[in-house]
Amino acid sequence: MASDSAPFTHLDASGKARMVDVTSKDVTVRRAVARARLEFPGDTLEALKEQGAPKGSVTGVARVAGIQAAKRTFELIPLCHAIPLHSVTIDFEICDRNLLQVTCAAVAEAKTGVEMEALVGASVAALTVYDMCKAITKGIKITEVALLEKHGGRSGSWTASEVSAREPQ
Repeated sequence: MASDSAPFTHLDASGKARMVDVTSKDVTVRRAVARARLEFPGDTLEALKEQGAPKGSVTGVARVAGIQAAKRTFELIPLCHAIPLHSVTIDFEICDRNLLQVTCAAVAEAKTGVEMEALVGASVAALTVYDMCKAITKGIKITEVALLEKHGGRSGSWTASEVSAREPQ
């Protein structure tokens, strides 16, 4: 459920979609971290670790795809602002035998947050991993895309309850 009676900011009083007016907001450093998780059947993740996927270096290509996607978020999500990003990082972590976690961190000095950029970066990196590994198996599942933390702006900082104190690089 939405926070206590907060309206949907992307809808006007009559319910029509609109881009949020950020004119009166201050420029602050904005940072967001998001993740996507992929579950691999069998020994597929083992092949990825060895970079043996048929299409080449999976994490290298997925990293570039995620960074490029974060930079183009405003072209993909209709009501997002074009934000000049200062930094986007994509990291991969094998969490267990069959689970790969993709983490995207985005940073900008802007009037609005970079949560969508981080979410899009993590999502596209995960989709790229899927694309590059589907020749081995089509049973890979992207099981979660989630915002882990956001910082900056009027609302300050927010962290998902399950996030550890360790900040991703």
